[in-house]
Amino acid sequence: MIIIMKNIQYLVKRHLWVCVGIFLFPVVISACAVIGPGAPSTAPQKDIPVGKMPLDGKDSVQSAYSHFMMASLHKAHGRNEDARDELAKALESDHDSAYLNGEMAVILRRLKDYKGAIEYARKCVEIAPDDIRNRFLLAEIYALSGDEDAAIKEYEEILRLGPEQQRVRLILITLLIKKRQFEAALDHLDHLIKEKPDLVITHYYKGRINLEMGQFDAAEKAYLKALEFNSRMEPAIFDLGSLYQIMKRWEKAAQTYESLLALYPANALARERLINIYYKLGQEKKAEKQLEEIKKQSRPGDPGRQTLGLIYLQQGRLEESIAELELIVSAWPEDEKSRYYLATAYEEKGEIEKALEHFGLIKEGSQYYVNAKIHIAYILNIQGKKDEAERILRETIEKEKDKTEIYLMLASILEGNEDYQKAIEVIEEGLKNDEKNVDLIFRLGVILDKAGKKDQCMEQMRRLLEINPDHPETLNYIGYTYAEEGIRLDEAMELIQKALKFKPDSGYIVDSLGWVYYQKGLYDKALETLEKAISLTPEDPTINEHLGDVYIKKDMYQKALEKYEKALALKHPHPDRIKEKIEAVKKFIENAK
Repeated sequence: MIIIMKNIQYLVKRHLWVCVGIFLFPVVISACAVIGPGAPSTAPQKDIPVGKMPLDGKDSVQSAYSHFMMASLHKAHGRNEDARDELAKALESDHDSAYLNGEMAVILRRLKDYKGAIEYARKCVEIAPDDIRNRFLLAEIYALSGDEDAAIKEYEEILRLGPEQQRVRLILITLLIKKRQFEAALDHLDHLIKEKPDLVITHYYKGRINLEMGQFDAAEKAYLKALEFNSRMEPAIFDLGSLYQIMKRWEKAAQTYESLLALYPANALARERLINIYYKLGQEKKAEKQLEEIKKQSRPGDPGRQTLGLIYLQQGRLEESIAELELIVSAWPEDEKSRYYLATAYEEKGEIEKALEHFGLIKEGSQYYVNAKIHIAYILNIQGKKDEAERILRETIEKEKDKTEIYLMLASILEGNEDYQKAIEVIEEGLKNDEKNVDLIFRLGVILDKAGKKDQCMEQMRRLLEINPDHPETLNYIGYTYAEEGIRLDEAMELIQKALKFKPDSGYIVDSLGWVYYQKGLYDKALETLEKAISLTPEDPTINEHLGDVYIKKDMYQKALEKYEKALALKHPHPDRIKEKIEAVKKFIENAK
């Protein structure tokens, strides 16, 4: 036994963590070994300067080993705080061990101390900068901490060191998609497809990205390719159905959802969408058959009847929706989704007190909590209780600082009260959490415009285009602003035509193009374009005014009068201007008799 112990001490002294790997491998999995199989980081352990050792070399190594053993036992039993404390003591004796620094990073990650975990993971990388496993650990912790830009940089460095790392490339693609860096994500996908053309997930991701970018033909091609390799891939079939819905190819969408349900009859959302498409196509019998199928599969009050309640809500059958959802929340009071849509049904029905009651019962932490608070604030604002609505939203922001929609709702209420400075401050507060959030930047630009700060508005809009050059609303906003001012009309046309590539059926963007033609004196083109805009969005007062203006230029005075009167009835934001135009046209018509 003495000989064995001496041998072990010698091995520990010379190759401490190799020894640990042999004896503890079944119990301890190194944080630095997160990619693929293999031993912990094999970077050579640096000699610790004698002046830094509180003990002699032999005792120091034994102490580190002892504390590491205890940390491993604590870790195995989930005692992470105790494991952290023991690792700290081990690191006092062997602070340049990549393995120990990695283990500490893993423990701190478990404790959600991401700042501390990053510090130790960085140390790991400093000791062994070319070890992919150490960089993977650091990247993973960056992502968990919310620093996705730093995570992306680390994953890119891993791929520079080991371009064959498919898993890393897929994780990087996921992050790039989340950051809306679609072109970069597509480049990595094409790299993967070239290496392994039959990797189904790459074609599926390519479909998702193209769908996000509005490249519908490319998205369809990618989804079909994924299904060519795996015809039962549920997410790909579902997304393909969604794509056909967006493209308004209703028959294809119905066929796709039908094929999905033949494979996965429990997919409630697919059935819900299929029923709504049947109603849209006027195929009521098919819709009712699907509704009966839901009833067969569940009893009143069962969670499975939720789909039924949601479909009734979408179809405006509010009494039936409420009846189904009330039974569910009575039997399952923790079913937050059913309660949220029950409250929504009451709100649409005009039973506001019941709506407020159910929205108020949705607990913090629920995925419906923020939207419930937004609904409550909206109702209170409509009731004239603006201060209470503002208070609720500010309290919600304190609990959910990263939720863009709360800032947008609060800013909207303040904007409606013409308190533009407060609205601007709210949006700027939201941007502190996500400085590249395009929704917040766009809204900030709009509010600055309303506040009379046109130059600052345009500065924000250009900033947004630097982040997302294909943002259709921003392209249209800048283009229409130029058109309104009668400046840079060729550039305005170029911007608006680019926006129309992404949203060809937007009445507002078509109107902007028509207004550019008007300002350029191309009245025939303006007439054709603005009539298309009014067919797409007939109830917009500004579009009605624009069409009235072009009718004047074409000597179509009676039609112009009709459009001006409709613009006024639709509560045009500048009613005095419209009244002046109405009076002028009436006088002209009267004098022409």
